[in-house]
Amino acid sequence: MTPAEIAPKDRLIVALDVPSVDAAEAMVGRLGDSVTFYKIGYQLAYAGGLPLIGKLADKGKKIFADLKMHDIGNTVTRGVESVAKLGATFVTVHAYPQTMKGAVEGRGSASLKILAVTVLTSYNDDDLHAAGYRLGVSELVEARAQQAQVLGIDGLVSSPEEVGSLRKIVGHQMRLVTPGIRPAGSASGDQKRIMTPGRAISAGADYLVVGRPVVEAADPKAIAESIQAEVAQALG
Repeated sequence: MTPAEIAPKDRLIVALDVPSVDAAEAMVGRLGDSVTFYKIGYQLAYAGGLPLIGKLADKGKKIFADLKMHDIGNTVTRGVESVAKLGATFVTVHAYPQTMKGAVEGRGSASLKILAVTVLTSYNDDDLHAAGYRLGVSELVEARAQQAQVLGIDGLVSSPEEVGSLRKIVGHQMRLVTPGIRPAGSASGDQKRIMTPGRAISAGADYLVVGRPVVEAADPKAIAESIQAEVAQALG
């Protein structure tokens, strides 16, 4: 599928950042047919949410398993093999060469797509330097993107601020998935590199991950549909 073939509705990935499977299923029920793609991350996965991947997939939903794997290569390979059997569409690993190589080996011929997390959207240059990195955010993101492309990774997760430069590096051969999306007027929370949905799509993002602005809204379906409308408008 080329980027142009991704329907506007499918470009919104709602993060089920909720404390229980019951809460996740209730949110999916409230959103109904308006949302086709969901993210299951640490909070829900560790609350018994991994079986929900298959359950939602059986209902025709796409699932982004945001597990951010990072371990020795063999461990990542076996982990990705297991996730592939769950029915997920995407899974994340951290963009370290050995980790990415192990993930690609674990995927094998499965339809699961591997996304590499470049630099977390809650990080800025000071955070990287405090963690011992020599490079700043933009330089590290670009270096990891080049490594991911060589290793056969399917897509990248980065802040919308880096999407334009990444698109120049990877072209349209890799999917660009952007968290840190905040509709106009939303609180930024703990995100430091954020952008509105329309601006992120215009910058070159393929998929937008939105959690709290949707799941904490009084009317989550209305918020989701407004984001999709903004995406459609940005696509022209």
